[in-house]
Amino acid sequence: MIGIDGGGTSTRCVAATLTGEIVGRGHGAGANVLTSADPGGSLRAALRAALAGTPPARVAGGVFALAGADSVRERAEALAEAAWADCGLPGRPAVVSDLAAAFSGATEEPSGAVLIAGTGAVGAKIVDREVTRRIDGHGWILGDAGSGVWIGRHAVQAVLASLEGRAAGTELLTAVATLPGAPADPTTGQIIALVHAGLDTSGPAWLGRLAPAVETAARAGDTAALGIVEEAARHLVATAHAVGLGTGPLVLAGSLLTEPTLLAAEVRAYLPDTPTLPARDSAAGAAALALHTFGAAASAHRRLIG
Repeated sequence: MIGIDGGGTSTRCVAATLTGEIVGRGHGAGANVLTSADPGGSLRAALRAALAGTPPARVAGGVFALAGADSVRERAEALAEAAWADCGLPGRPAVVSDLAAAFSGATEEPSGAVLIAGTGAVGAKIVDREVTRRIDGHGWILGDAGSGVWIGRHAVQAVLASLEGRAAGTELLTAVATLPGAPADPTTGQIIALVHAGLDTSGPAWLGRLAPAVETAARAGDTAALGIVEEAARHLVATAHAVGLGTGPLVLAGSLLTEPTLLAAEVRAYLPDTPTLPARDSAAGAAALALHTFGAAASAHRRLIG
């Protein structure tokens, strides 16, 4: 069985037996069907690496969990099917939400919820291993509340407010001043120009690079940074509640929630009665979803995600 997790920055592939033993892994560049430069090429590279030494005829099926697939289903399916055929594999793979794979990569439970906070932010309700409700994930202009980009945008706003006398001073000015291309003592106009230049060359993820600086400043007691972290946590918890909690575990995914950040600690503190699990291996989660289509036992799922 094949499982692929195609995200914005990287693609990971797992080849596994029907009993849940991993026999191959492969990697490729980003495969977000909306934003990646060559998602099809990334899928083929990851597939071929994972299948090295495995005859194509032995592959029973596969699941592709692709970022952006919910928005452009036909394009996602066409890319997956083309990569599958180019690798000489029989049949057709299934395409699912990356949210479902993130959940199944952390637990063998069929139902629960998943909350992701990395570059973007989104939550989903999972019922029988399928996404039945999705909250936020609307992009950095309209949503993604509590995400890395959201945090970075609010950090810049706090610095501008401080420079203009609308708020107290903040150590976040130092973080902005150390961004590539920033002058040592930037003015508000220079900061605005710097941000727009970064967005033009690298997209909204450019703002996300300020998230670690906010974490550092918050740990040092900076009032503005602490306020940003607290507000981000409240937004993410609101997303989790809107998804619907109470049946099954809540899987926390994305670097802001799986690493030992203040944000992750605050989110868990706001949800004391909700069992949480850290995300683990979404590619293995996609392979587990493929296993279930063949009626595999729960023990195979547990073995696969380790």
